[in-house]
Amino acid sequence: MTETEHPQPTADIALASSGLSKQIVSRDGHTISRKQISENALKVLYRLNRSGYQAYLVGGGVRDILLGLAPKDFDVVTNATPEEIKKLFRNCRLVGRRFRLAHIVFGRDVIEVATFRGHHEEANDKISKANATGRLLRDNVYGNIDEDAERRDFTVNALYYNIADYSIHSYGGGIDDLERGQLKLIGDPQKRYREDPVRMLRAVRFATKLSMTIDKAAAEPIPALAHLLSDIPAARMYEEVLKLFFSGQAKATYQMMQEYGLFTPLFPLLDSQLKECPKGAANKMVQLVMANTDTRISEEKSVTPAFFYAALLWYPLAQRGDDIALESGLPKYDAYFAAMGDVIEDQCRTISIPRRFTAPARDIWQMQLRFDRSLNTRAFKLMENPKFRAAYDLLLLRGAAEGGQVAKTATWWQQFVDSDEEQRLQLAKSGQREGSGGGRSRNQRRRKKPRKPQAEAE
Repeated sequence: MTETEHPQPTADIALASSGLSKQIVSRDGHTISRKQISENALKVLYRLNRSGYQAYLVGGGVRDILLGLAPKDFDVVTNATPEEIKKLFRNCRLVGRRFRLAHIVFGRDVIEVATFRGHHEEANDKISKANATGRLLRDNVYGNIDEDAERRDFTVNALYYNIADYSIHSYGGGIDDLERGQLKLIGDPQKRYREDPVRMLRAVRFATKLSMTIDKAAAEPIPALAHLLSDIPAARMYEEVLKLFFSGQAKATYQMMQEYGLFTPLFPLLDSQLKECPKGAANKMVQLVMANTDTRISEEKSVTPAFFYAALLWYPLAQRGDDIALESGLPKYDAYFAAMGDVIEDQCRTISIPRRFTAPARDIWQMQLRFDRSLNTRAFKLMENPKFRAAYDLLLLRGAAEGGQVAKTATWWQQFVDSDEEQRLQLAKSGQREGSGGGRSRNQRRRKKPRKPQAEAE
């Protein structure tokens, strides 16, 4: 988008309350067309407007269309309260405690509608509340569009498309910052990050996703305030992490998070291991996982949190399992099984991973202990396991990260997977004869040892 695409706006105003600038760009001054907005979002906008309420498409939907991207979500803001919105839409459900929202449900498509947010001028714990660090715990204060803009995080998100006249209301120079590729916070960065520390993660996500630069004033406080993320509810953090790493820019996002110290409060177990051995297998694994995730998304392949967390936490698990085995004398498999619960519990303190993903992650971990014992005819049965493919993918990543015996095991399995049935049988028989990697023949010899003295005693 260039300056010629939006000529002189119809209005250029400085808001009296904050000094935040406001531009109103008329229909012929921008490139947004209703054809680029989802049919369901338009239904919501038009019904609100026809019912006498103000209705705007806001934030990422407007921003992405102006950047030539396909928006993932279309969010709406209005001066109607959540209860008034619910009366207008039979397919509406009200959600949220921190800030009340209306979800208009069209099958799998959900249009989120928010009431204009206002300023916290009067102390009333029922509608607004902050903790000792300044983080907002309750935020049901309603206002007008100008106040709502002042409450937005970044100027590139303070963009409002008015369904009444198809104009764009741009606050704080949002359209200009979009052109410059710069992320600027609205208001004092220290205060805004303390209100909601997740804004630091959003800064990194938008910078990598949109190829933007974080403004110096917005970037400077982040390292000192990164620890505030530890106070965010783990359930909320789960969704934020998915947005961070499953948007196609996982590797760049990880590097920027490390630069600003944002990775530590999210993955404390893994981060301590990364710092202990900066060039170790754990570091290599993280890089491989991030690159692998980006590749799969670019190829439109599926990505799952179960594999993502199983891979990232493999080396913290291995370290904990080895420690338990050393301390208790338990066999490796039992020690690792005990360690799984510890590692998942520790990780869920910061990111609440649903059981539907931790359970398959355990399966993926358990299979790592079976690969080197199955370089024989057991391989056929192992391949029938529903989690084989995910576990096999992790084995390949481990081989690339560690080398040595793990790489040899990974190579054997790669040959086995890529072969036809006859070739697989030859590989399995070869592995059984050699007894490599704790194969079946070695185990058979172990079982026969106690039988020999028994026969002599008889």
